[in-house]
Amino acid sequence: MSDAQKNAAGRSVTEVAVGVLIQPDGRYLLAQRPAGKPYEGYWEFPGGKLEAGESVEAALARELHEELGIDVQASQLWHTLEHDYPHAYVRLFFCKVTQWSGEPHGREGQAFVWQTLPADVAPLLPATIPVLEWLAAEKN
Repeated sequence: MSDAQKNAAGRSVTEVAVGVLIQPDGRYLLAQRPAGKPYEGYWEFPGGKLEAGESVEAALARELHEELGIDVQASQLWHTLEHDYPHAYVRLFFCKVTQWSGEPHGREGQAFVWQTLPADVAPLLPATIPVLEWLAAEKN
């Protein structure tokens, strides 16, 4: 799969690996989008674009190391979601990350917070909202 793929409307599809870091007590990590990026200041789960020939797992490990300085030790593909933003059509591969080494810190100057349901930060990136619903459904 590559960025060159097109969706039904003919837009390029950008594939993104997204980490849903979950602590043993159920808290999850949200990061704030940095200045200069689309949706600046919005809260999201951390991650980034897949590079050519890269697997979801490899992209996730690379992105979380680059953004948060952690090394993923256990993750699993959880849900896939497509979302049509004005600036990009994205295919998001949400992975639950349950083990990592290192203490997360914003290596790109971004803020992040550990949250419990419901999230108490705003605004949330639109594609983040279904993930919170999936987490809530698992608790019930």
